[in-house]
Amino acid sequence: MISHLRPAATIFATLTLLCGIVYPAVVTGIGKLAWPGQAAGSVVVRDGQAVGSRLIGQAFTSPRYFWGRPSATSPAPNHGAASAGSNLGPTNPALHDAVKGRIAALRAADPGNTAPVPVDLVTASASGLDPEISLAAARYQAGRVARARGIAPAGVAALIEDHAERPLSGFLGEPRVNVLALNLALDRLAPAAP
Repeated sequence: MISHLRPAATIFATLTLLCGIVYPAVVTGIGKLAWPGQAAGSVVVRDGQAVGSRLIGQAFTSPRYFWGRPSATSPAPNHGAASAGSNLGPTNPALHDAVKGRIAALRAADPGNTAPVPVDLVTASASGLDPEISLAAARYQAGRVARARGIAPAGVAALIEDHAERPLSGFLGEPRVNVLALNLALDRLAPAAP
């Protein structure tokens, strides 16, 4: 029996060492050398302070800022340790109620806007942490943001276009904008009131 256990224990210990310690350490080391910013979480720094990550959405609620996608994480929105989708299917009444409530909130925040509400402003992403919105979602909010800041709508529209990220290789994905980057640029254009 011992003759069978010894090789099994040796293989177990060897694979644990290789796959659980050596391989992750090597991959992490290569990542830190080749892509230090990404390996450290793509942290965005402003005035020497970390203000967020390009990879994790934030819950902006002021009408002076662009709002991102709804978050499906709990106990708090955009909680990186709780990444998960809502798992509500298209026929689920809870999803219908949530979408209706989100549409009502968007309409209440900008009552003069009669444009169709882009779907990504009322549905959570698969991770619940999406840091980006479609250009349509950003354009939908441009009037509200411009009025709240007292700036020309054309300036806000130009800012959206300047921060648009095009599809990878020209065809993978859709044009989008990172909400944190857009809001930081908006603060540089017209600082938010305290």
